[in-house]
Amino acid sequence: MKRVIYLAGVSLTLFLLTCQSNTTTTIHNYEVVVLGEGTGAVAAAIQAARSGAKTLLLNPLPWLGGMLTSAGVSATDGNHQLPAGLWGEFRQQLRDHYGGADSLFTGWVSNTMFEPKIGAKYWADMAKATPLLTLHNNSTYADLKYENGAWQLVVKPENGKSYTARAKELVDGTDLGDVAASQGVAYDLGMEAGSLSGESMAPAKANDIIQDFTYAAILKDFGPGADKTIPQPPNYDPSVFDCACRHHCELETAHPCETMISYGKLPNGKYMINWPIEGNDYYSNMVEMSDAERAVVYQKAKEKTLAFIYYIQHELGFKHLGLAPDEFPTADLLPLMPYHREGRRIKGLVRLNVNHILRPFDYSLYRTGIAVGDYPIDHHHYEYPSAPEIDFPPVPSFNIPLGALIPAEVDHLVIADKPISVSNIVNGSSRLQPVVLQIGQAAGILAAMAAKQGVSPRALKVREVQEELLAAGGYLLPYMDVLPDDPAFAAIHRVGATGMLKGRGIPYKWANQTRFYPDTTINTLAFVTDIQAFDPRVDTSGIDPGELLTTGKFMGLLQDLLGEEKTLSAEAIESAVAEMTGDAYRAEVPILKRHIALLLDKYVDPFHQKAIAFDGTYLK
Repeated sequence: MKRVIYLAGVSLTLFLLTCQSNTTTTIHNYEVVVLGEGTGAVAAAIQAARSGAKTLLLNPLPWLGGMLTSAGVSATDGNHQLPAGLWGEFRQQLRDHYGGADSLFTGWVSNTMFEPKIGAKYWADMAKATPLLTLHNNSTYADLKYENGAWQLVVKPENGKSYTARAKELVDGTDLGDVAASQGVAYDLGMEAGSLSGESMAPAKANDIIQDFTYAAILKDFGPGADKTIPQPPNYDPSVFDCACRHHCELETAHPCETMISYGKLPNGKYMINWPIEGNDYYSNMVEMSDAERAVVYQKAKEKTLAFIYYIQHELGFKHLGLAPDEFPTADLLPLMPYHREGRRIKGLVRLNVNHILRPFDYSLYRTGIAVGDYPIDHHHYEYPSAPEIDFPPVPSFNIPLGALIPAEVDHLVIADKPISVSNIVNGSSRLQPVVLQIGQAAGILAAMAAKQGVSPRALKVREVQEELLAAGGYLLPYMDVLPDDPAFAAIHRVGATGMLKGRGIPYKWANQTRFYPDTTINTLAFVTDIQAFDPRVDTSGIDPGELLTTGKFMGLLQDLLGEEKTLSAEAIESAVAEMTGDAYRAEVPILKRHIALLLDKYVDPFHQKAIAFDGTYLK
């Protein structure tokens, strides 16, 4: 593969710096066009094509995968017990390649760590195996506009003649939201005030401070006695890295230097260098800069990373660790793009804030979930110490609402990556690789369905999108104790998304949880109270507050939900219970939550019975 140098970051505005002289009148028609280099871009493109839409993906880089591959951040964060959709599929390919799950647990920061080039290979394989997907890597575009009922742009493939592409739906798969911004989508940038976000821990006054970004690096162990020390970078100052580890640092919180290195250990003797504590994070709010201005910032970030590598080699004595020559196809051996943690955040049909994550069942957005995550709120501001300090609360695992992917005012456009409609605080959890893969997959479904139905994404039915997502292996709710191979998986997600059965969130270190407890019993009053929100006809009077819901009591409630127009015979009830539970019908036995979900899903079908709006409220 030829070597390239990624100078201007991943900005899709780079696409606009193309000459117009070679354009032709050839027109290629697609249903969906995805623009961008991001992790969400490849997920959106693959899923849109799998959903039956003729899809075009324009990627400015030679690799697919975004931050997972091209940015070298191949130590994935979170979702180890939530293998949803394309994330789970991709992870299984890595496990098969390296020889099992344990072979990916090479460093201490992640359960899934791999060489970026291997990740890029599998995304390329997946794209190639998707018949309705046309992929142009190393390609640019110009003149993007919506007219005459379609998006139109001039495509400039790396090899081949330019042509005009037309598509019904557009997906922004960029890290920073460059495509959406170019089309007039309103967005926020930086920390919003608590008065706007509704978050008590948000700063009192808004600012434009975003998280630090990083030019990661991949080092390789060349063995004892090797000296791979790079030349001393210009303006090198070792004191910048004094407390990266305990070498010259008296802080008790500083990590041992060996621990700092093994943090990002990858298979085959490689190490990811993406260290936030006086390491290679870099601060600049480059989001609204020109490409030329961004290029200057990115070069400085590269120099910071090279200085940190020199420090590791020269000061700490890890001379045998050198830049991996067999990883990135770049002249400087650094990644193809920087790792952006934060950019624009669009103003969508809904906005997810931390209150929705802390107390999901106090609101209705959880009913519209299309992606799940379990990572805590993690913001990097080490390089901008004057950023307001925020007391981030411990959160349970969470889901992302469908409306966060859809701009409030621009039609026929979907967001597939980090720039979805969330608060600045929530971005610290929603930005991670497995979550963004799911966001991209949902964006692909949205775009494909909108194109097929001839409507804007905002006109789609939430439940239809969620059903398609479930069929593609996605999660609606972050239930870690209900695995995809569980026969009750889809039923629990469908019934759970109505609120008739609820789970319980548990903040837990770096892998937060929400459990459904499928094989437990349930309190009758609690259950009846929850189903009242769905059907107010259900009566809670006369229920003993300490009573467990029995099979007989539940079947009576089931009949109430079905109404007079649909009656289940005693024989049908006994047969249904026996089928679901594998046991004879006994009215006095407490019924398990999984069986409640299966029976409700089969006979009442509450998921499809009542349509919901993008804010999760029931439509009349």
